[in-house]
Amino acid sequence: MARSPSSAEPDGLRSPSARCAKLAAGALPDRKPPWLRVHVRETPEVLETRALLRRRALGTVCEEAACPNLHECWSQRHATVMVLGTVCTRACAFCNVATGLPDRVDPDEPARLAEAVAELGLRHVVITSVDRDDLADGGAGHFVRCIEHIRARCADTTIEILTPDFRHKDGAIERVAAARPDVYNHNVETVPRLYRRIRPGASFAHSVELLRRVKRCEPETFTKSGLMVGLGEEPDEVLAVMDALRAADVDFLTIGQYLRPTPRHAPVARYADPAEFAGYRDEALARGFLLVASSPLTRSSYHADADFQQLRAQVSRSEPKASEAQQDGAAAAAR
Repeated sequence: MARSPSSAEPDGLRSPSARCAKLAAGALPDRKPPWLRVHVRETPEVLETRALLRRRALGTVCEEAACPNLHECWSQRHATVMVLGTVCTRACAFCNVATGLPDRVDPDEPARLAEAVAELGLRHVVITSVDRDDLADGGAGHFVRCIEHIRARCADTTIEILTPDFRHKDGAIERVAAARPDVYNHNVETVPRLYRRIRPGASFAHSVELLRRVKRCEPETFTKSGLMVGLGEEPDEVLAVMDALRAADVDFLTIGQYLRPTPRHAPVARYADPAEFAGYRDEALARGFLLVASSPLTRSSYHADADFQQLRAQVSRSEPKASEAQQDGAAAAAR
């Protein structure tokens, strides 16, 4: 799936100075701008989804991370399931998930997850987890069992995983990649300069290397990563992150606005407007990403089902062209 970065520049971003000036303009962080105000509706589908998840004793990152898109997604019976408990061993400055002594690993969780996927009738499921630095494999085996149970129970459901970094867990990345999820997502979250403050305990270089290793192990698996803006990053730093991810052959990029969960978390440095996100999308596509989701409310699994269908359709359309090019090359060599 390797692609060469494009030299094309989107309208309005013709030079580094013009690009930075455009991307640097944003609303002040004293209150949320209109494009971030979400209308919340407790629809019957939301209530039914919540009841089913409670009945199956499954947690979701939608609730734990206070996602602004929860009601929209749950109204469509889509939820991102969080396995391996609700307590994380890390304390990232942006994340609302609790930190402390982790829960005991529930060996029955993969089976319950598969039953919930079947009951919801999901075409596409997203599975994530807290960081489990306390486990010898970081929880890799649990991810594998979740994938296996869903495949056995719901053969037509496509599977997207959003994993922690498995730092210092030898063989964990390869073990999960070998289970062949349809999409392997791992978020870099922010630019390298901000890691010590925003993502302590993690390494930008390691996160990029994780994605590179997944693609090396399973070239047909789509790889995906995401980052937030509004934490104090500079526009050129965001573009440098794009370059690093493309160098690791990442297929799909998500970019969204950071929203402060509580006063205890990192403050919002600024709110980026929708035009800025459109500019980032153009920059990312010019670099060769297959798909880019970039908007103020974009989150890792927001519209994940539709995005995966678009990603797969795009690859299907490109394969005949690649085959024709190979045949033309072979014919030219024969002459």
